[in-house]
Amino acid sequence: MPSRDFIEDQDSAVQSLSAEDLVERVRNPSSTLLLLDCRCSSDFAAGHIRGAINLTLPASSLMLRRLANGKLSVASLIQNSDCKEQFLKLWKEATLVLYDSDSETEYGGNSNTRVFATLLQRLKVEGCNVVCLQGGFENFKSLYPEWCESESSETSLLGLMALRISSVNPDTRQLDSGLGDCSVETPPFPVEILPNLYLGNASDSCDWNSLEKYGIHYVLNVTPNLPNTFEKTGMGMKYMQIPIQDHWSQNLSSFFPQAIKFIDEARKSQLGVLVHCLAGISRSVTITLAYLMHELNISLNEAYDFVQRRKANISPNLNFLGQLKDFERQLNLNNCHCSNNSNPCEHTNSSEGSTPDSAVQADMWT
Repeated sequence: MPSRDFIEDQDSAVQSLSAEDLVERVRNPSSTLLLLDCRCSSDFAAGHIRGAINLTLPASSLMLRRLANGKLSVASLIQNSDCKEQFLKLWKEATLVLYDSDSETEYGGNSNTRVFATLLQRLKVEGCNVVCLQGGFENFKSLYPEWCESESSETSLLGLMALRISSVNPDTRQLDSGLGDCSVETPPFPVEILPNLYLGNASDSCDWNSLEKYGIHYVLNVTPNLPNTFEKTGMGMKYMQIPIQDHWSQNLSSFFPQAIKFIDEARKSQLGVLVHCLAGISRSVTITLAYLMHELNISLNEAYDFVQRRKANISPNLNFLGQLKDFERQLNLNNCHCSNNSNPCEHTNSSEGSTPDSAVQADMWT
């Protein structure tokens, strides 16, 4: 966040609010506040002040100019429809508390401070009563963690367990909940699975520079609540959203046909497509596996190995793997396509009926 001195130099009417003062005002029932978090959507999902509204704005010069010139409204940066309605209802009468990560960075070339300063100036021009949170979110969280919440907590209710299929070295594996706590380091963006098909997470979907660099013009968002960051910016990005949580009760397979068609449309147009969820480990991987099985006519085991060789930290939850197994049967892909007769095929189930992961009983797959 820009320093307090910078903000006060720009306009003496712009005030800053300490974390202590913010809590006091939030506790006051007569106080009308709107908390505006201008960090990227993945940071917001990982943790934010209770009741805050996320303003999602990429730090591109074009977007910042459009906002500064009034060609892009502040309300258009709010992806959640309920939050947008709340903002439009209260923004003229409420005190707007704007914050980003911290206040340690001096104003200047830093992209986060440019976003913050542009939003601040736009709100002032619109006649809003806006104040800045001293120390930003990190300082507030350190002082009042009980006043913070996370949107990613829902993903702690994942399926029974995660599977590692076939030939991965067991010494490098660990069970995880699909939140990214893998022993293998997350590869850098982008992870290209096939030509023009990329697999990533929420942070990747907000990185305009990388999207542009790799020719990605299609984004498949496999979450119910993460925003389609560039959807309404006129920047030529096409979106499909699958509103599925990473939970054992969710039917992701019902979206396989639409997702496959969307990915095909992008690739046949020689345009890049990014498939992402929150962590890039479970939901987006499931969609990618389904596409590979359909497109390359390969089994689930082969598709899993294909992806894992390119991105080691993948772990669809057990329910999604079961749905992929059903999809494999629908495609008549039960027979492995491995043709190396000199060695036994490692993908073939044993006579005892175990799955590719020996820790899981076969009746869980049938």
